[in-house]
Amino acid sequence: MTIAIYGSRQQEPYAGEIADFLVALHAAGIEVVMHRKIHGVLSALVPDALRGVRPVADDFRFEADMAMSFGGDGTFLRTAMWVGDRQLPILGVNTGHLGYLSGASIDELPDVLPELLHGDFDIESRSLIEAEVHGCDAALDWPYALNEVTFTKDEASSIVTAQTRINGRDLASYRADGLIVATPTGSTAYNLSVGGPVVQPTAPVWVISPIAAHSLGMRPLVVSDDTELEVVVEARSRSFRLTLDGRYRMLPVGTRVSLRRAPFVTRIIMRRAHAFPAALREKLNWN
Repeated sequence: MTIAIYGSRQQEPYAGEIADFLVALHAAGIEVVMHRKIHGVLSALVPDALRGVRPVADDFRFEADMAMSFGGDGTFLRTAMWVGDRQLPILGVNTGHLGYLSGASIDELPDVLPELLHGDFDIESRSLIEAEVHGCDAALDWPYALNEVTFTKDEASSIVTAQTRINGRDLASYRADGLIVATPTGSTAYNLSVGGPVVQPTAPVWVISPIAAHSLGMRPLVVSDDTELEVVVEARSRSFRLTLDGRYRMLPVGTRVSLRRAPFVTRIIMRRAHAFPAALREKLNWN
């Protein structure tokens, strides 16, 4: 078995736990490849634990059975981008704050290895959004989003109007500070903060939520994810911000952006104690 590990640089408080886990992986005969970013941090903190661990780059086309992400939700999103369309199962180990995408906390690492070795976990397939920009020379390096795609005003603009079509038919003109199109995975992220609904992660839907809408009639809307959305942003300024999971590009006002379901999924390892209902109770304080 080969495990690919990605992580943030903020690992100093958890270096001991990670070192113990790496030693246990080595003892179990599991090969480890590790992104050079976290490898560089750990090599200065726990060099002995990196015996046999191979550092790799962003573009490394690795062969692995699964991936692990050490950090918060932002790190998990970057791990998903690193894995790309290979659809390796990813286990998130939370060393950040909320860690909604994580399947384990850092203090649960001793319990994780036997579960991985014996397949004692579930794998959820999560859909992504694919964005395509039309009418300008602004191709997106990685045009996929696991959480959400947002259309927002630039700093000089007071409001945007997002002209939205669904399957070629006019849907709405959202006059607001911006517009979010969220996957079920992203329903507990930016979408939740603007009053959008929480969606079961495997549901085949998207949520369209305006940001500070200028009309009380503009409410969050749930649509099937087999539809195609088109959004054209109008504003007084010359540009608007298109953001995919925190990665943004400034585009000229009037640019048409189409959104569709990506042709691959992100597979997330969920420990059975961290199923969706338990995650809601823990992360959102529904106890």
